[in-house]
Amino acid sequence: MTLPKALAIVSLSLFLIIGCAAFFKNKMKSPTPSAPLVTSLEIELDHQIHELVPALAAPSATVAAAEKSQAKSGLEPPETNRIEELFNTKGPRLPIVETITYRSHVPWQTGRPAWLSDYASHYSTSRHFIARSLNGKPDYLKQEIAEGDKFNVFKKDKDLSFRLIIDTSRCKLWLYYIDSDEPKPVLLKTYQVGLGRLDGSKTSGLLTPLGQYKLGERVAIFKPKTMGSHQGKKVELITVFGTRWIPFEKEIGQCTAPAKGFGIHGTPWSVLPSGERVDNCEGIGKYESDGCIRLSSTDIEEIFAIIITKPAVVEIVPDFFDSSFVNPSEN
Repeated sequence: MTLPKALAIVSLSLFLIIGCAAFFKNKMKSPTPSAPLVTSLEIELDHQIHELVPALAAPSATVAAAEKSQAKSGLEPPETNRIEELFNTKGPRLPIVETITYRSHVPWQTGRPAWLSDYASHYSTSRHFIARSLNGKPDYLKQEIAEGDKFNVFKKDKDLSFRLIIDTSRCKLWLYYIDSDEPKPVLLKTYQVGLGRLDGSKTSGLLTPLGQYKLGERVAIFKPKTMGSHQGKKVELITVFGTRWIPFEKEIGQCTAPAKGFGIHGTPWSVLPSGERVDNCEGIGKYESDGCIRLSSTDIEEIFAIIITKPAVVEIVPDFFDSSFVNPSEN
């Protein structure tokens, strides 16, 4: 046998011996240590997903719910704006309002002249509603009135209430009125809103709860430099709640949190270095509040003027078509 052949045979034999030894060593070694390693890794990743990524999980879940509901119904939520039909003294008017002429002496007021506030009380219509109609524009604080002035009020013979639907997946609000004499509710306007911060520990996925809540009568108007207490600190209230506040008063149905502490209010105003106060609307359409519903000053002042003298309910749902008000037979 030649030397090269002998070296080749020896090398092959050594390779086979090493391979067999490695095989039997691994065969005898238990595989169980590797299993806990994989399980531990999965648990850690799952923990990270729940603790660190709720902000990503919640929007995808709500969007998925919206897409599912849309696919089921084959419809898009309605969009409209009929607000001016409430305030017009000329032109189209909704059947729930009437235009009247101001007279200081009226049969339902004795002993003194009737002022704008008296008309507001008599017709269960807010002074802000009358002011906007009287001024012909969204000016709610100018409430000067003279003989012969015309403005709109809610009709006294109408049994009216309001329903607000909030869709947490779209950050939108639908404002309806309900006339007990009519078979169907009427959509007045759709608004963009800001909602509570994302929180995977909440049923809603947000700090904003789900459910139906009665809106309360302890409403508030905030002006610049009006101070008050918030979270134990003295603050300029307009920098927290904007210009208006409408509280949740009572849980009605399917609520994921108590009503106390929640409300609908304006966007917080920012104080510039110059001292000027400006409405900060950057949070509209986003999830940034402590749970309350935020609207721009223009929008909250409009809703405030319309609803505060009538019964009103807000329903907060993941998707518009989940509303019991929209689909009563499915809830």
